[in-house]
Amino acid sequence: MSVKPTDVDVIDLLPQRLPFIMVDKLIHFDSVSAKTIFTVREDHLFCTNGFMEEAGFVENIAQTCAARTGYKQRMENDRSGIPDVVYSGISGRKDKYDKIKIGVIGMISVLEMKRRPLAGEVLETSIFIEEEVFLTTFIRSEVKIGDEIVATCRMKLFLTDKTAE
Repeated sequence: MSVKPTDVDVIDLLPQRLPFIMVDKLIHFDSVSAKTIFTVREDHLFCTNGFMEEAGFVENIAQTCAARTGYKQRMENDRSGIPDVVYSGISGRKDKYDKIKIGVIGMISVLEMKRRPLAGEVLETSIFIEEEVFLTTFIRSEVKIGDEIVATCRMKLFLTDKTAE
C-alpha cells in the first residue's frame, strides 16, 4: 500500500512548529512540484485585522518547499528499509533517521503580491522545481485563492545538515 501526501500529518514533514505553521496539508508531490493548502486564521501569527500579512506569503511558500522536502526525505527513508518513526513515549523525540532537515531561504526574487488574503480564505500554494544543485533548490511558486492568483515569486533555498528537534 502506498502512502499519499494527504495521508501524512504535515507536522511530521516540517521543521517549524506552532504558532509558526503556514501549511495545513500537502496535497500533491512529485519529482518537480508540490502543492499545499492553508486556511488563513484570524488568530494566526501572520494575520492582522482580518488580513494575512505579506510576510505570510513568503513563509507559506517556503513551508510548501519544506513539506515537499520532508515528504521526499520520508519516502527515501521508507525505501531504504529504515523502520517507521520510533517514538520514545513521553519525550516524543523521533528516531534519528526521521528527523526533518532544516532549510533556509537564500534569495527571494520577483515577488509579486496582488492582494492580501482575508481570514477564512484558503490558499493553494504550488511550487515548481526549476533546478536542484546539490543542497540548493531553485523554485518558482504560485499562490491561489480559488482560480485567482494572489502571489508569485522565485526562491533559492538551501538545505542544511541541521535537523528539527
